[in-house]
Amino acid sequence: MLDRVGLAGFLRRRRESLQPEDVGLPRGQRRRTAGLRREEVAALCHISADYYSRLERERGPHPSEQMIASIAQGLHLSLDERDHLFRLAGHNPPPRGAAGEHVSPGLLRILDRLTDTPAEVVTELGETLRQTPLGVALTGDTTRYTGPARSLGYRWFTDPATRALYHPDDHALHSRVFASGLRSMVTLRGPGSRAAHLSELLLARSDDFRAAWNEHEVGIHYNGTKRYIHPEVGILELTCQTLLDPEQSHILLVYTAVPGSESHEKMQLLSVIGPQHLTRRAPPSSRPR
Repeated sequence: MLDRVGLAGFLRRRRESLQPEDVGLPRGQRRRTAGLRREEVAALCHISADYYSRLERERGPHPSEQMIASIAQGLHLSLDERDHLFRLAGHNPPPRGAAGEHVSPGLLRILDRLTDTPAEVVTELGETLRQTPLGVALTGDTTRYTGPARSLGYRWFTDPATRALYHPDDHALHSRVFASGLRSMVTLRGPGSRAAHLSELLLARSDDFRAAWNEHEVGIHYNGTKRYIHPEVGILELTCQTLLDPEQSHILLVYTAVPGSESHEKMQLLSVIGPQHLTRRAPPSSRPR
């Protein structure tokens, strides 16, 4: 049952306890509001300011599970706080662990501060949950995919446009890495898991995947660098660092170039170009298959 009073009080208290710098926003010089403004929270949650304001005033329609999930993420709630918010709204909380998509406040705080480098938070199946603006400029908005195509490994074997983002000399290694990683996930999560479902789809759709899968390789990794082919700046050689959130099995990936290198200069140019040219078109494999 929806607890309007409890929901309004909890939202208001969480909003007032957050500072702009906690969520990657500039403070400004004339701020008098305690914590964040309602319109700032609404923007973070990707909802209208009027809708959010009505929730804080104990009014408005019964928020859906999707709406509550968006609010929980926008307010940088912990898992316990997220579950509490769902119950106040009269919903059962989503599952935790590998199947969960709620990014922890700690990872979000780090991501919000990575303003000058490509970075993203992904699931163990390579599904992008959050990106920095420079991350979008590098690869496009990969949060927009739906269905199996949300997984980078799935797109690698089914979408030529995805392969075009990477240096052709590295394609064979990418295939081995993705097949190896998915095999490990299937073994870890079991035959009824989402990983197993992805492997079944790919076995039916991709000759390249079947060939890599039949090698039964596990533990294949990159050498620390990845080479991208960007449509505006050309070849970028980037080092990838990872940070794991063990509770949710989410991974923060941060891509950097060696200072003084040609790739570093191109990254500076990319930060000026921005993501506009990559976000005007919808991804070619965004529909469920």
